[in-house]
Amino acid sequence: MNSPTLTPHLVVNDAEAAIVFYEKAFGATLEAKHPADDGKRLMHVHMTLGAGALFLHDDFPEYGDQGAKAPARLGGASCTLHLDVADADAAWERATKAGATVLMPLDNQFWGMRYGQIKDPFGHVWSIGGPVK
Repeated sequence: MNSPTLTPHLVVNDAEAAIVFYEKAFGATLEAKHPADDGKRLMHVHMTLGAGALFLHDDFPEYGDQGAKAPARLGGASCTLHLDVADADAAWERATKAGATVLMPLDNQFWGMRYGQIKDPFGHVWSIGGPVK
């Protein structure tokens, strides 16, 4: 039986800047990007992040309120994206140096993980966790 693959598909206010941030902060690799008809925004971006994928696109409020929204239009993030890494301290340093804001400092947690939470410049919340040192 194959396990399903879950791919986050984020809505951001500046997809070009998000590509650069996710490359710097998390080591993501751009696979493809497709511009919208307006020539200014991106309709679809496919990035590789670790063994998985990360999709994103610019916010398109003109398409109505039925779909996903950027955190700025939503009033905050609706979920936390978790990165499970071998070295939480190195991943944390890379993300914060790239411009992530600390929400919960990285520390050894009672459940046996080195864990903390950050917010990216686009309003999405990420947790970084790994083995306790």
